[in-house]
Amino acid sequence: MSTLAVDAIVDSSNGNTATINGTTPTAYNTMGKNLIINGAMEIAQRGTSATISTAQSYKTVDRIKATGGFGGYTNTESQDTSVVPEGFTTSYKWANTASAGAISSGAYNVIDYKVEGYSMSHLDWGKSSAKTVTLSFYVRSGVTGTYGIGLLNGTSNVYMTTYTVNSADTWERKTIVIPGPTVGSWNTTTSTGLTIRWDMGVGTTYSTSTTEDWTLSGNIWGYTGGVKFVETNNVDFYLTGVQLEAGSVATEFERRPYGTELALCQRYYEKSWNVETAVPTATDVSSCMFLANRNPGFPHILLNYKVTKRTSPTIVLYSSTTNTTGKFRNLDAAVDIDGGSSRIGANQATLYSLTSTSLGQFIQFHYTISAEL
Repeated sequence: MSTLAVDAIVDSSNGNTATINGTTPTAYNTMGKNLIINGAMEIAQRGTSATISTAQSYKTVDRIKATGGFGGYTNTESQDTSVVPEGFTTSYKWANTASAGAISSGAYNVIDYKVEGYSMSHLDWGKSSAKTVTLSFYVRSGVTGTYGIGLLNGTSNVYMTTYTVNSADTWERKTIVIPGPTVGSWNTTTSTGLTIRWDMGVGTTYSTSTTEDWTLSGNIWGYTGGVKFVETNNVDFYLTGVQLEAGSVATEFERRPYGTELALCQRYYEKSWNVETAVPTATDVSSCMFLANRNPGFPHILLNYKVTKRTSPTIVLYSSTTNTTGKFRNLDAAVDIDGGSSRIGANQATLYSLTSTSLGQFIQFHYTISAEL
């Protein structure tokens, strides 16, 4: 039987463990310290490249939501494997393929990460015992200067601060210490507890020049005096190694096993086909679902999720042969599903068919399940 070797050094003065694998253990650098899921940008279930739109949406790297493209200019997002800092294999890339020029006052271009309330409940935010947190990340940008970055609780409590990119097209690690807010009402269950927002170019309508003040309120997306990255043509912005942890010291980036990271992502989004494939193909039968319709009087299909979802999700069905949404692909004919009668929960869904009445009929299909914040 093999064993895992752990390099532990004992402090002879008190008998306590001084270091484990070269790191001194504290209350804040043990397993599970990082509140960010997929901070190394390894999981991209929806695909590895997409055009950023004016509607906030998840399109590539899991848990990363981008907004941009106001005024008709073009930018894209992708999971990148060629431009990464030492110790990482993937990064998130925002590429300006055409300049925005001077952005309008009402435009906002941002990268968002949303922390679920359960994940930050131990921080005691909104109380006198609110804990300080440290945000750290690796960034590489084609535009140097001071960038805005915000933490917000909806629009009632906003904390805007900054970081500086010193050298163009060079990886730099940034560390930002944020005092815990003693004001505001912070969600601690399944809804959004906190949004972290990287300012990529926000107009005056949605920006502020006030920094490091938790009493700010309003629809604030960026920093007035910050770099407007989208105004520069043909430049790239990369992000990886994102970590948010309790305490005032940035510890080494926490690395979780790939399977663990994938399961954490699947609390918010999962699909029936291979993780590495963006959309199911007509020939991708090997990973199709095959479920039997057992009740001819009230035909239904029971769908068990891979991971319990944050809340009752939205389910999209794909034909395994046509790649279209809205129908299962039956071995003989397409079967419509009654969305009104279907029962969708956080653990499983019972999907009712409108057309199929054959006992034991097998249904072949793909699906996506989304419970995103």
